[in-house]
Amino acid sequence: MAENVSQTTTAPRLLLLDGHSLAYRAFFALPAENFTTTVGQPTNAIYGFTSMLANTLRDEAPTHLAVAFDVSRVTWRSERFADYKATRSATPDEFKGQVELIGELLDALRVRRFAVPGFEADDVIATLATRAADEGFQVSIVTGDRDAFQLVSDTITVLYPTKGVSELTRFTPEKVLEKYGLPPAKYADFAALRGDPSDNLPGIPGVGEKTAAKWLHQFGSLDELAERAEEVKGKAGDNLRTHLESVRLNRELTELARDVDLGCGPADLERQPYDTDAVTVLLDALEFRNPNLRERLFAVDPAAEEAPAAAAEGPRVDGVVLAAGALAPWLAEHGAAGVPLGVATLDDWKLGAGSVHAVALAAAGGPAAWFDPATLDEADERAFADWSASADRPKILHHAKGVQRVFAEHGWQVAGVTMDTALAAYLVQPGRRSFALDALSVEFLGRELERPADDSGQLAFGADDAAQADSLMRQARTVLDLGELFRARLAEVGAAELLDDLELPTSRLLSRMERAGIAADRAWLEGLEQQFAAAVQQAVSEAHASVGREFNLGSPKQLQEVLFGELGLPKTKRTKTGYTTDADALTWLAAQTEHELPVIMLRHREQARLRTTVEGLIKSIASDGRIHTTFQQTVAATGRLSSTDPNLQNIPVRTDEGRAIRRGFVVGEGYEALLTADYSQIELRVMAHLSQDEDLLDAFTSGEDLHTTVASQVFGVGKSGVDAEMRRKIKAMSYGLAYGLSAFGLGQQLSIPPDEAQKLMDTYFERFGGVRDYLQHVVGEARVTGHTQTLLGRRRYLPDLSSSNRQRRETAERMALNAPIQGTAADIVKIAMLRVSDALDREKLTSRMLLQVHDEIVLEVAPGERRSVEELVRREMAGAVQLRAPLDVSVGWGDTWESAAH
Repeated sequence: MAENVSQTTTAPRLLLLDGHSLAYRAFFALPAENFTTTVGQPTNAIYGFTSMLANTLRDEAPTHLAVAFDVSRVTWRSERFADYKATRSATPDEFKGQVELIGELLDALRVRRFAVPGFEADDVIATLATRAADEGFQVSIVTGDRDAFQLVSDTITVLYPTKGVSELTRFTPEKVLEKYGLPPAKYADFAALRGDPSDNLPGIPGVGEKTAAKWLHQFGSLDELAERAEEVKGKAGDNLRTHLESVRLNRELTELARDVDLGCGPADLERQPYDTDAVTVLLDALEFRNPNLRERLFAVDPAAEEAPAAAAEGPRVDGVVLAAGALAPWLAEHGAAGVPLGVATLDDWKLGAGSVHAVALAAAGGPAAWFDPATLDEADERAFADWSASADRPKILHHAKGVQRVFAEHGWQVAGVTMDTALAAYLVQPGRRSFALDALSVEFLGRELERPADDSGQLAFGADDAAQADSLMRQARTVLDLGELFRARLAEVGAAELLDDLELPTSRLLSRMERAGIAADRAWLEGLEQQFAAAVQQAVSEAHASVGREFNLGSPKQLQEVLFGELGLPKTKRTKTGYTTDADALTWLAAQTEHELPVIMLRHREQARLRTTVEGLIKSIASDGRIHTTFQQTVAATGRLSSTDPNLQNIPVRTDEGRAIRRGFVVGEGYEALLTADYSQIELRVMAHLSQDEDLLDAFTSGEDLHTTVASQVFGVGKSGVDAEMRRKIKAMSYGLAYGLSAFGLGQQLSIPPDEAQKLMDTYFERFGGVRDYLQHVVGEARVTGHTQTLLGRRRYLPDLSSSNRQRRETAERMALNAPIQGTAADIVKIAMLRVSDALDREKLTSRMLLQVHDEIVLEVAPGERRSVEELVRREMAGAVQLRAPLDVSVGWGDTWESAAH
């Protein structure tokens, strides 16, 4: 938040808020899927706005208050300039309706709100602000529209959001001058010259903020510049004179109206006591259960006799920066057996001399410590290594895998991790986009984690070491407190065992796999990159030849002009930027026409994607000659693992090019071979087990080809009569059901009409009624409980099953069909990984696990261990769980990832 306003003046204080602007910023600051009621109502904009309002009322302590909203895009500006704001994208569905609910909340808070037809919220604010300043008020304006800077004066301050709506920068006349080099009175002239893409106000080509400010310094005003435009030389002068009329129009539209008829004045906006019952009912309906939000909001109720202390910006700690020799006694006092400590680390924390890994520890009640590993003496080093490796000394971590990596770089083993707050949050809210510590702190603890920053908002390393140490210790305390909270939440949703027995052990294993990496053949990959680059250039040449001129294949606009303008090909789906040219559209065009360009474009994009993939792999080869991907446990809501930096899941498996790329992953020095293993048809086996369809289970246990057996039953022919097309359709059908595919999606996949795909599905369900009944039951039960569940109890919450929006509801239904099957398969793969790893350790083999991609496990086999490892892998993977459709494991080995395919 902005620094608190001085309360030394006795003048009345008016706070004005731009409701639409702030609600929209809050909407994008907080992901909608993390703020949705059980009936499917998104609340992220409301929550963010309410939190900002509570903090601003606390910090600004206004005596008078009002909120202004836009009515529609039809205003005096759009009547003057038809294209005003015409380029703005459509309002997201998740945002619609939230402004109305914010209005209801303001009414319950008895805050005056304005929405005047024909005017924007800024015009209302400008009118109230200027009148209030004339009447002796001190005015604060909270808005995300920079046009308000023209209002800034000694009595009017603009609080401008710089990070969502949680951080506000105070713009005084001095701050405007510092930021733009101009006083507020000239800001409207400056904005007119600069233009504003967000409002679709065109600027002058080649003229940016620096040139605009220079001209105003030289000529004094826009009017004077226009009068003397001939004095401006060069290309910039030519452009100025050419666009002078549009600049004058910009100036007219940028000027805020200050004479809107509101029917009341600033004195009528004095704050009133809340309708506390109405506020409570609404907060309950919105499912805002965070007690801190309510405390902050009611703490600033004008009727409160004695407002309780404002919520702390962060957790309180009794912290100490440990010098050499101080860590061992601190651990002896605070880190005894059975006593949990919160841990936080920060990579490359620049504290004076070079980059180090800072570590902070926090104990319950407030004691905390920070130390630089480079300063530890021998006794400290030994004490911390013992504490870290002790299984009976509980450790609460956030993204434990990353902390373990940092510790491993210092030679510290890690045991006794009883909580990973990121993984716990993932199990409690698997649909979240962000598991950042600061976001979890705000949502679950009601605390804002402030980190030292400079004026640009960047972390300010080296400027205040004590503040940075304090910040990291507060993070450690937050991790500790979140750990206690999430332990209770996990118990509530039945996910405690999932964390303790599956996700935490998987995290430890993934940390080892990341450190091991996989060896890469740089020369091979560089040769592939050149091959794909040549293929890209060949496609470019062919595309130019097919059209008869050069154009930019990467420009959607130019491609649209060529395809639908010059060549006159059939129009595809219309979008905001023209007719779509995505892969589906190009495939459709290739089938509908005989022109070669769509086919060339598809090849160009594929070769360019492959080239980018290989380039990324080459850049990722570390100094040890190996690629160390980062595995992600909290990305896929179904529980599947993914990888980044580089992403090894985007390498094609079934194409020649993909196999060529996999040939670049090789066995490392000191090892004999790579071994790959995965489950055969695991999703279908899970579906058969969950549905208990006896005919489908028999198809698995018959020992014959599954898809042929199922096709013979669906199409009513003998197995010998099943042709390749029948088998292809049934294979697509079976996997489509496991992935929640609709008849439309199946039709697209098989290139058949949707009604034919629906008939195929109906015929399938006639033969396998147990599958149909199971899928219907999954969706029906999820509507009642609000979630689906895997065999191991992993939940996926689907509030949109009750949505009034048909598209969102149907999407949620497909997710409900998919989640138990995909989630159970993901859980089984993790169990298999842990069993294999444990068996390798137990049998004292030096072979090691390197990768998990999709459902495949890749191991590096030590000399002489191949037979033992293969037997071990088959045994442990097959025994991961007991399904009525038994798990079947396929294994292959070779000196490259490609040759180890099976």
